[in-house]
Amino acid sequence: MATDTVEFLPPPLDATAEQPPIFDGTTRLYTSYSCPFAQRVWITRNYKGLQDKIKLVPLNLQNRPAWYKEKVYPENKVPSLEHNGKVIGESIDLIKYVDSNFEGPSLLPNYPDKKKFFEELLSYVDKFVGTVFTSFKGDPTKEAGAAFDYLENALKKFDDGPFLLGQFSLVDIAYIPFVERFQIFLSEVFKYDITAGRPKLAAWIEDVNKIDAYKQTKKTDPKELVEFYKQRFLAQKL
Repeated sequence: MATDTVEFLPPPLDATAEQPPIFDGTTRLYTSYSCPFAQRVWITRNYKGLQDKIKLVPLNLQNRPAWYKEKVYPENKVPSLEHNGKVIGESIDLIKYVDSNFEGPSLLPNYPDKKKFFEELLSYVDKFVGTVFTSFKGDPTKEAGAAFDYLENALKKFDDGPFLLGQFSLVDIAYIPFVERFQIFLSEVFKYDITAGRPKLAAWIEDVNKIDAYKQTKKTDPKELVEFYKQRFLAQKL
């Protein structure tokens, strides 16, 4: 497993950049180093040791190349994956696709009870993200608590490891990019510690941070993140 490989990260492509070849047999992950949705697929790629099989093509989302929408992915979002003559998107679909269609350790549960809980957790992730984002405009200490309590309770279900299904899986990958950002922002702006009174959540964050495949993708600058979220969510309150 090549998860401990130190990888050279290419610079993001902006509107002046030439388009890479397309459908030439190379598998490409179009991404942004700061996007939590794209980070999900990046973590999956790294964990499965696919650094040499899936090439990163980072984009500057503030000044993205016109050819990306015109020639590669009409939705003009990241992440997207170019593979086997087609380009597909949507991060949850992509982490499942990468896990199922490439070599490397499986990130899906084998047992029926874990498979069922896997689907339950995945079905909640959008609500989790939406609830916390919405709370930024009000009082997160009151409004975001239920979302983090959900994770705390979910982490109590299986005792064969510290992760959401016991062992590290796609469901941890689905949540951690957002938990990472929420923890930074809520602590800095609202002085809200999401791990206070939630020991399982605290341990989960600590254990995920020991995984090389994840650590390699932590490129978010905390100061830039705080300013970005302030402008996006708090401008009307300031």
